[in-house]
This record gives sequence, structure tokens and C-alpha cells, in this order.
Amino acid sequence: MNIHKRFIVQFFIQLILVFILFFFLLIFIWGIIGFSIMNNEVTQDLSKANDSFFSHRITINGNKATFDDELKHLAANQNGWLLVLTQKGKVIGSYHAPEKVPAHFTQSELASLLLQDSSTSVEYTHWLLKKTYPQPYLILFGRKIAETSLLNEIKANIDWKNPQLHLTGATLQQMKEENGWAQLIDSTGKVVDQYGTHKEPITYSIQELHSLSKKKQDSNAAYFDPKSEQTIIVGLHDLSSTPNLEVSLFKTMSKGFVVIPVALFLLLLIGTFWYARKFGVPLIMMMKWIQNLGSGLFEQPHDLHQRPMMLNKKGKLKRKYRLYKDLIATLSQLTEILKQNEAQRRKMKQTREEWISGLSHDLKTPLSSISGYAQMLESENYSWTEVETREFAGIITEKSTYMMDLLEDLTLTYRLKNQALPMAKEQVDMNEFIRRTIIHSINDPTNNEKEFIFQPHNGTIFASIDPKWFQRIIDNLLANAIKYNPSGTVITVSISSIEQHLMMITIEDDGIGMDNETLNKLFHRYYRGTNTSDSGSGTGLGMAITKQLVHLHEGSINVKSAPQKGTTVRIILPLLIEENIRGFLSKSDTQ
Repeated sequence: MNIHKRFIVQFFIQLILVFILFFFLLIFIWGIIGFSIMNNEVTQDLSKANDSFFSHRITINGNKATFDDELKHLAANQNGWLLVLTQKGKVIGSYHAPEKVPAHFTQSELASLLLQDSSTSVEYTHWLLKKTYPQPYLILFGRKIAETSLLNEIKANIDWKNPQLHLTGATLQQMKEENGWAQLIDSTGKVVDQYGTHKEPITYSIQELHSLSKKKQDSNAAYFDPKSEQTIIVGLHDLSSTPNLEVSLFKTMSKGFVVIPVALFLLLLIGTFWYARKFGVPLIMMMKWIQNLGSGLFEQPHDLHQRPMMLNKKGKLKRKYRLYKDLIATLSQLTEILKQNEAQRRKMKQTREEWISGLSHDLKTPLSSISGYAQMLESENYSWTEVETREFAGIITEKSTYMMDLLEDLTLTYRLKNQALPMAKEQVDMNEFIRRTIIHSINDPTNNEKEFIFQPHNGTIFASIDPKWFQRIIDNLLANAIKYNPSGTVITVSISSIEQHLMMITIEDDGIGMDNETLNKLFHRYYRGTNTSDSGSGTGLGMAITKQLVHLHEGSINVKSAPQKGTTVRIILPLLIEENIRGFLSKSDTQ
């Protein structure tokens, strides 16, 4: 998966997580609001509570039930009482109950309580507590219906023929305690008698009766006498001092409108820091990495312990960097390339400096000889003979040739080091190629004191070589075998194959050999062996060039030698496959 798709997947997952987080946050907020509403309802009216509200507020041990302080406070504020009954009707716990409440309820009494007898002035709400305990317990919350009690008292003492309320002393006392009022109206809606009224009308219309029935601050009750067509209306002013549900809900929502923005701001702040850590820190690290590359420091950022900041102790990418693994891999590759280029640049600089230094050093001696002999020939104080003149000219020619060879070898070495030497490989019959080279050495008069032996491969053997540069390889090796060995040395050149994929060219002599120091430095530039009598010849680059040319032919070269035991040089090259050889032979026959 590339970085583009990985980013899409990552952001899609983040959006899903944010959606889930806000969904649960919304549910949590609505749960708090719902709990607050239910709590406000219960605070105003305990009868609105559910079974779970009592499960952790009532404790039952054996045959005794106790209530917590919160539940007692609610019951007392609402002028009610609490009862806990067993299945058989036995009261095992009570709070604020009137003296008339029995200690045991019969089934018929429970039926009257649970089914709400409309003639009684006491209201009961009931719950069954059964989840926490092995047997169910009945919880009763009772409270007097004050308006109904007052209505029954007034109704019992009224004289319907003489339309007056006739309130007794006990009734008046109860009305004062309950903050109640009473009115007697006739069939036309006119108030004929009243007590304790504040802003109640003196004549009732349909609209006023409707408004009276909808008042939430007052609790009302009425009785109609069909004979006299009169009605008694009883009410209580400000029955509860607790705020109504709308006010409580408004307060809860007001708090919510403060808490929710604060919670969202904190979530946004946390999310910002999280996103900055997840997406910002890796980008900052990679920018720092790029700055390092720009300043020539080809490595990724490290911590105080010089460990890569993007890797863990196991050497793997840390989790927050895995999203950018493709980019990090590209930066690593770029860093490695820049490091190699810098190393190559330094190597080229060093090669150039070595080339200039070597050139100036190696040209100094032959130039001094040429200049010296030229000045001698130019001198007017002495007349040189023809023999001396020819001798001087020969030395000048020899030194000039040496300088040309040196310049050629230095240029070739520089091109080989920088891989700037073009190769034109051909399919060559190696038996014939080596045979011609050895015949050329045998025909050279300067090599008459050496003996040459050639051992060709049995059958044809082909290799892909550049004839010009491979000729240089064989010439260098033969020249060393001739130059560094005494008269009578036998030089043997043989060709053999290794299985069917490799060929080996061996150049062996029985000369004076080399010590370990010479053998170890044989392929170093500017190194000349100490076993030659001609210390002024040779550029010291021959074997270094030979090794590089062998490598360009995808081969290898190995030298074994010991003092007074001769030297053996082995070159191993890849062979052409049989199909290519057949094609080459067919082409040759056609031509």
C-alpha cells in the first residue's frame, strides 16, 4: 500500500474514531441530562422514581429495613412517609409514618392501597424491590392528599340549603397549616361564599375554570352537589417550595451549555496535541533529516545517545513513523546515494591529486635526463663525436618513450578508476589469441635468452573479451616474467577449463620468484619490484592496470610466488555458452 492510500485509510479511521467518540460523548451528555431531569423529578415528587432508585438507598438486614439520609430528606420535604413490607404484609421498616399506619397489612388493605381507593385522602405509590434480594419486598411511599382531606371536612359540615361553608375550628386550623382556600359557587358560576382566597375570581367562566385546572403551583379539588347544583372548590397555595420541572430543566441545560463547550474545548486541545504528535513530529524529523542532507551530513537525526530517533531499540520504525515508511525508505535511499556520491567525489579528487602528484614525480627524472643531454649537445665549448651524439640521442629517445608510456598508463589508470574506459567485447578463440601473442614474444630478439612453452586447451575454447585490452593484460604479464627473471628462465603459458563455465589462463615461470612483501604490494600503483636489474624502466602501473582490466572482463587474477621457486599467475574468465559458440563458428564458416 502506497503512502497516498495509507493516508486515506488513516484519516478514514481517524474520522470513524472521532465520530464514535462524539457519539458516545453525546450519549453521555444526554445521560447526564436525563439523570438530572429524573433527579429533579424525584426531588419534586418521589412517586416519579423507579425501582433502581431505591435499590441502593434501602438496606435490608434480616427483618429490618433502614433508609439512607437522602431518601429520608426527600420523604420529609414532600410530607410523605416510607414503608417496607414483606410478601405477607409485615412492615419491617418505616420512616415518618403516621400513628394510624398498622404494623401489618392484610391482603384486602394492600388491595385498597395498591389499587388507589378514590374515597380516601391518602395517596400511596408502590415499588417492588426484588433484584438485590432473594425475596421481593414492597416499598410504599404515602402522603396525605391535603386538598381532598379539606374537601371532605368542609363537605361534611356544609348546609346546602343555606349556602355557607360553615368551617369548624379544626378545619380552619388545618387550612392555615396547609395554606389552603375554599369557595362555594352556585349554578351560574358565582362565588356565594369563600375563605382564604388571594386572587381567585368571584365569578367563574369556562376559561377561568380551565385556567384553574391547569395551574401547576396550586393543587385543587372539587365536589358537586346535584340537588342544590352548588360546587365546593378547595385549593392549596404553593404546595411545594421546590422549583418546578421546567425551571430545574432550564438550570440543568444552562449548566450543560457551560460544561459541554469546556469539555469540547478540552477534547479539541487533547486532539490537537495528539494529531501534532502523530503527524507533526514525524514531519519535523524528516525536515530535519532533509536539512542534514542539505548541510552535508548524510545521516538521519539521532537522539542524545546517538541512536536513530525514528527507530526503536529493535531497529524497527516506531509506530508514529510507520505511516511515512515509503517516504522514509526514499530518504534512506537518497541518503545512501548522496553518501556514495560524496565518497566517489572524494575518491575522484584523491585520484586526481594522486595522478598529478605521480605524474610530476615520475616525469621529473626522465625530463632531467633529457634536459641534461640536450644541454650537453647544445654546449659550444665541446664538440661531440658522432658516436657520442648517437648515444645521447638514444638516451633522449628512450626517456621520451618512457614518458609517453607513463602518460598513457596514468591516463588509463585514471579512466579505469572512474569506470570511463569503453569496452568492445568480441567472441574470441583463446587458443589462437594466446598462440599469436607468444609467437610475437618469441620473435622478439631481446627475448632470446628465455624459453617459451604454450599448452593450448584441448579443443576450441571461446571467451568474450576486448582484444585490445586483453592483449594489454597478456603483454604486461609476459613482460614481467621476462623482465624480472634471469637468462634461461622457462615461461609456460597454458589454457584450461573449469567445468563448463570458466576458463583459466596460467602464466608460470621457474625464475627467482618474489618475497611476501613484493607479493602483497604487487597490484599497488607505482610499486616496482626490487628483483630487476633495470631499475629505471617501468612505470609501476602495469600490474594495477592488469588487475583492473581483468575485473572489467568479469574475471579474477591470482598470483602465487616464493623466492627461488618461480611465480604462477592465474586468470579466470567466464566461458561462452555452447549455443553462442556454435553460432559464432557457423558465422565464421559462412564468411
